[in-house]
Amino acid sequence: MLAYLDGPSQQKRSKDRDEFSAKRLFPYFQGRELGGITAADVRGYIASRQANGVAPATINKEIGLLRTALNWARNELEWDIPNPFNGRKLKEPEGRIRWITREEALRLMEAAKNEPKSPHLVDFIRLSLNTGMRRGEVLGLEWNRVDLNSNLIYLGPSNQKNGKIGSVPLNNEAREAILSRRRFATTNCPNSQWVFSHEDGTRLGSVRKGFDGACRRVGLIDFHPHDLRHTCAAWLVQAGVTIREVAELLRHSDIRVTMRYAHLSPDNVRAAVKALEISHDSVTLTNHSSSKT
Repeated sequence: MLAYLDGPSQQKRSKDRDEFSAKRLFPYFQGRELGGITAADVRGYIASRQANGVAPATINKEIGLLRTALNWARNELEWDIPNPFNGRKLKEPEGRIRWITREEALRLMEAAKNEPKSPHLVDFIRLSLNTGMRRGEVLGLEWNRVDLNSNLIYLGPSNQKNGKIGSVPLNNEAREAILSRRRFATTNCPNSQWVFSHEDGTRLGSVRKGFDGACRRVGLIDFHPHDLRHTCAAWLVQAGVTIREVAELLRHSDIRVTMRYAHLSPDNVRAAVKALEISHDSVTLTNHSSSKT
């Protein structure tokens, strides 16, 4: 496991997630001979995590790490060992969608301005709402990937989930959030590579504490940083933007993911079914003409 974490895992966007999963796996499987781990052991681990209320998606990540590490050892290290983790993936419930209204968003940003230890928070919220970027994409944004002349943010294969090269357009709101961060950097850390940084120029690792505090003050329940991305998608669909365009902006690799937001625009469906309506006047005229003939 250490060899895998120090090697292939370092090239993955989920390397931090892998380390977290390894810490959960270790107490259960430590001291075991790899060849002696059976499917029953894997089921036992899954049952123990379920008993602690852990979600299927989290369990899948954990057993998926050991499955991948064992396959790597079999292929690259030529170890003759079984892999009882294959085929053990749990069924996950449909992804949760939580979004807020524009009025709620304004109240949240106002509260964020008053977070004394989080001067970056309002810019994080503003940029996330107006680009749909993921939390990690925002916090990992570097100045050399921001093009204010073209109003674009560039993303390389290591910067986004789909592993492709892409870009995100900046509207006026998103541009103002970037300019606010530039003013902060000019005053505090002009040589920092990070758009979202501490005063000493080091990268911000999390916004969760300040974000949760702002949500509490405005009465937002069960709302998390990733839900800003959901909110961006909801607003776009409600404004009449096509599902295909929303998928392109959010960089979904499968449009079925974007289709989860389709129900937020029922007017499009109402317009579609109108094409099925039969004109009674037309039917009457046709029948009358037929009888005369």
